[in-house]
Amino acid sequence: MKVPVYGLDGEKVDEVELPAVFATPVRRDLIRRAVLAIRTSRLQPKGTDPLAGLRTTAESWGVGHGVARVARIKGGSRAARVVQAVGGRRAHPPKVEKVIRERINRKEKRLAVASALAATALRDLVAARGHRVGERELPVVVVDEFQALKKTRKVKEVLEKLGLWDDVERAKEGKRVRAGRGKMRGRRYKVPKSVLIVVGEDQGIVRAARNLPGVDVASVDVLNVEHLAPGGEPGRLTLYTVSALKMIEEKMGGEM
Repeated sequence: MKVPVYGLDGEKVDEVELPAVFATPVRRDLIRRAVLAIRTSRLQPKGTDPLAGLRTTAESWGVGHGVARVARIKGGSRAARVVQAVGGRRAHPPKVEKVIRERINRKEKRLAVASALAATALRDLVAARGHRVGERELPVVVVDEFQALKKTRKVKEVLEKLGLWDDVERAKEGKRVRAGRGKMRGRRYKVPKSVLIVVGEDQGIVRAARNLPGVDVASVDVLNVEHLAPGGEPGRLTLYTVSALKMIEEKMGGEM
């Protein structure tokens, strides 16, 4: 399938053939598993000290005192060491050996990335995620000069001419304060995901676009399913450069 290539002025300048990977069937189940595998790989195992709550010289009084035979602090009657005592051990503490990571096979992961790539070309899925799609044919492809932009103002101008700025505005309007304790831990705000810019090589576009709300920039070398389907939902509004499509063709075109 051929799609138009747009210049920095928003006008069509050429056409390009989409890589075969964009014909991959969309597998939501694999996409969600792959996203879960990425997220859980960032978790750190945690557990308690095996002796927590047990460092005490408390002993039971034994039988014949009319009280429970739990360990009691010497010189007093307060219980210790047992689960129900103040300062006692926990009944079921977290353990470092608990399996907290979701694993996925290598071929399944590659198929999930291919499936998420294909979903970026389907207007129904992109609109279902809440993106403001506009009238452009999906996926939107732009000339390689775009990845050399070094000013945020220039990136904004190009996105406006391509009809993608409305989605960035949607992300800006959707910024909100996070509910819960995370407000105190360096993640006070939640911002909806907007345009994903996929480039062949970073020539300044990362710094230029990093301050735009909801906008992410990823080169093909580091592109993963979490970029393409945040939260496991396929169909992110994505902008590709011509060189990025060529690299995708070389990297994945012959395998899917």
